[in-house]
Amino acid sequence: MILTMDVGNTNIKTALFNGDALVKYGRFSTNIKSTSDEYGILFESLFKHDGLKLGDVDGIAVSSVVPTMNFTIEHMCRNYFGMSPLMVEPGIKTGINIKYENPRELGSDRIANAVASYEVYGGPCIFIDFGTATTFGAIDKDGCFLGGCICPGIKLSSEALVGSASKLPRFELIKPETVIGRTTITNLQSGIIYGTIGQVNYIVKRMRAELNAPDAVVVATGGLAVLIKQGDEAIDHFDGLLTLKGLRILYNRNRKHERTVQP
Repeated sequence: MILTMDVGNTNIKTALFNGDALVKYGRFSTNIKSTSDEYGILFESLFKHDGLKLGDVDGIAVSSVVPTMNFTIEHMCRNYFGMSPLMVEPGIKTGINIKYENPRELGSDRIANAVASYEVYGGPCIFIDFGTATTFGAIDKDGCFLGGCICPGIKLSSEALVGSASKLPRFELIKPETVIGRTTITNLQSGIIYGTIGQVNYIVKRMRAELNAPDAVVVATGGLAVLIKQGDEAIDHFDGLLTLKGLRILYNRNRKHERTVQP
C-alpha cells in the first residue's frame, strides 16, 4: 500500500491507497515545533484505529510547501515506516510537460494536482485548490501544465479583513442566502463567499478563453472548497483527494523508494 502526505501551511493531509482504492484518510495540524516522534505516534494511532500497521506501507510520497517541515517528515518516515519517502521536487518523473518558466518555483502540491487532474479528468482542464491560498492551474489538451494564478485563500482573506478593521467582528464562514446582507455579519459572509464565487467564475472564464477551450473541465479540491460548493460556480467536479491521488500517481512513476530499514 502507498501512503501519501500533503504538507500544507495549515494541515497535513494523508491518505493510504491500496492500488487505486482509498483505505484510510487523515488530517493533522502542521506544526513546525512538533518532532518526528510526535508525528510518528500520530500515524501509529491513525493506523491502529482501523486495525492497520505501519508495516503495511510499501511506499511513501510527500509533497510539502513548508520546507522547515521536510526534515521532520523524512526523519519520521525512516524511523517509523523504515523507508525514505519520495519527495516531490524538481527532477522527478511527472508524465506531464511543465511549461513554467522556472519549474523549481512551482509548488509540489500544484504538481500533484496537475498530474492527478490530467490523469483522472483529461485535458484541457483547470484545477482549483482552496487552501491557505487559492491556486488555479491550467492544463492544455496535450497534457502541458501552462501555469495559473494564486489568490488569497478564503480563510486568509476573512482573517485579514477583520484583523485590519477594528470595528468588524469575527464571523463564521457560511454562505448567506442573499448577496445583499442586512447585518454586518451577513455583509461579511456575503462579501467573502460570493466574492470568491465571482472570482472563480471570472478566472475560469479567462482561462478557458486563453486555452481556447470553452468546455475545459474544472475540478476543485482543498478543505475550503465546500464553502462555495453551491451550484452557481463554474466547477464541474469536487475532488477532495486530488492532491493525494496525484502523489500516488507520482510514486508509481518513480518507484525507487522501497523499504530499506525495518520499522
